[in-house]
Amino acid sequence: MSRNDSVHINKQLYIGLVHRFIPDSQTGEITMRSVLTTLTAGLALSFSFASSIYASEEAAHGDAEAGKAKTAVCTACHMADGNSVVPTFPKIAGQQPGYIAKQLADFKSGARSDDTMKGMVAALSGQDMLDLDAYYSSQTQSSGEISQDQEEAALAGQQIYRAGLAKFSVTACMACHGPAGKGIQPNYPRLSGQHATYIEKQLLAFKDGSRSDPMMNDIAFPLNAEQIKNLAVYISGLY
Repeated sequence: MSRNDSVHINKQLYIGLVHRFIPDSQTGEITMRSVLTTLTAGLALSFSFASSIYASEEAAHGDAEAGKAKTAVCTACHMADGNSVVPTFPKIAGQQPGYIAKQLADFKSGARSDDTMKGMVAALSGQDMLDLDAYYSSQTQSSGEISQDQEEAALAGQQIYRAGLAKFSVTACMACHGPAGKGIQPNYPRLSGQHATYIEKQLLAFKDGSRSDPMMNDIAFPLNAEQIKNLAVYISGLY
């Protein structure tokens, strides 16, 4: 069996387990047993998935101090500590180790498209990406806030995040990103505290296919604009 076959099988097993144990969103019933079963199975398969990618390769490591010295190109949008204050630019502080390096590599290769980021990463080496990843993942992310007039939207988003939408086979977000949105290293990013505007933009991109990820494309496609906005608001308040 090839490494790609192993990754594909693990992904399919993971999706199957999530659909089996996450309860019907229409009833709102979430039993402790179903949640624990889903999270345990998801964690186990996520680690298996990560191992299938990296086990046969020499582990590469970044240097946080070296990364700090390379942040000049990043600070204008993401700030020195990775806590962007502009809602359209993501917070990258405290991100799951490995995720930032992967996104930078995707921007450089064209696997992920963004006109601004394409220019920013053009001169970065693979080691530069690892060093920046090590630095920003070691920083503390600022918390997000939900205003009083956003509470209704957040409650609607909470239902999707925690229970999914069984009617459209939409998996609960917490199955991959965790109940508190902390993510699972290195494949599932931290979402908690992220700007709602940025989360909404990315979900819309997954929905229309302008950002490609088979799992996220399938999840976002059935969601309407209001559901995406509500979900983004809820996620921004997680901590």
